[in-house]
Amino acid sequence: MNRRMRIVVLTMAGLAFGGLLASGARAEEAKTDIYGYVMMDAGYNSIAIDPAWFDVQRPTKLPSVDKQFGDKGNTFFSARQTRFGVKSWLPTSRGTLKTIFEWEMFGVGVDAGQTTIRLRHAYGELGKFGAGQYWSPFMDIDVFPNTIEYWGPNGMAFFRNVQIRYMPIQKGDHHRMTIALERPGASGDQGAYAGRVELPPITPRFPLPDLSAEYRAPLGKGYVELAGIVRDIQWEDNDGVPPDISGGVTGWGFNLSSNIHAGEDNIFRLSALYGEGIENYLNDAPVDVAIKTAPPAVPEGKALPVTGLVAFLDHTWSKMASSSVGYSYVHIDNSEGQLDDAFKNGHYALANVLFYPATNVMAGVEGGWIRRENFRDGFSSDDTHIQVSARYNFSVSIGGGQ
Repeated sequence: MNRRMRIVVLTMAGLAFGGLLASGARAEEAKTDIYGYVMMDAGYNSIAIDPAWFDVQRPTKLPSVDKQFGDKGNTFFSARQTRFGVKSWLPTSRGTLKTIFEWEMFGVGVDAGQTTIRLRHAYGELGKFGAGQYWSPFMDIDVFPNTIEYWGPNGMAFFRNVQIRYMPIQKGDHHRMTIALERPGASGDQGAYAGRVELPPITPRFPLPDLSAEYRAPLGKGYVELAGIVRDIQWEDNDGVPPDISGGVTGWGFNLSSNIHAGEDNIFRLSALYGEGIENYLNDAPVDVAIKTAPPAVPEGKALPVTGLVAFLDHTWSKMASSSVGYSYVHIDNSEGQLDDAFKNGHYALANVLFYPATNVMAGVEGGWIRRENFRDGFSSDDTHIQVSARYNFSVSIGGGQ
């Protein structure tokens, strides 16, 4: 760690710990964790993919027409998974105040393809209430397998959103219930939501927050979880030229997920979801709303039905080695008004071997395959990739009775 980074870390620690003490908590009660890792990825893609997503495996970013991004593969290097975070626990008269402030270097939205600071979590929780940017209750982060490819299975719900949540049941990791009001009109890629509505020039409008909920119950050493979401998506035609195509749809979805332990060394990570107009809550899916019928009919919006599946196995060989293998899938029920080259099916599969030669050190190799299939023109594109990664974790705890 160079001098500049040490100064940043110590400054963050001082500010966080000083804030805890200023609030009246005793040093032996308040606790702050500073953590993160430095990570390097290198690999090769067998075909040219969208250059803004050169180091991740996303079927939606594969070519939709022949040679869209070129016709030969590319080698890539990246340090964009590097992460830094601060967590704190502060005793109060109402219970323990928990906070998390975390970011990484993976640019999305207007920064897609860049190595730049990106906010992951900015969230606080006291008792049964929480607020800030955090995992949506509609998703289950525990479905994410122990892999090194950054983006992960395309068919899982995966979305950090700004929200207000109420948690009436909080009994450890395997028994909980959460209800949340979430920021509407948010894009999974942190870009403009206008890109999620495939209609002629319109202005999206969101009069109500998205409503999501989850319930998780123990299942052996694992759990089973059911989550749901409902949302109001509106749009306005402001160009003043007839016909007026203003309208709206209701988005909704259900997500069933589980971790199943098979012996001491195997965990199956599974999920299946279905809904309409919820594509931006998935890890990698196209637009939420599209034109219902083809011209010359008056454009009318339709919430696109989507199915997402995930099935992975994490296996521990020993304290020094592990593997993950699995498959994920996204299917869109396209509308008749969509273009022939619209996204219809996405496939994602990979397997790896990871090694842990020393405490806080990981190195591994991973091979994968993704495929995109278009709606009506018969075109598809495939990419096979190989990736090697190295990760170096760091952490320090301050306070907590140490």
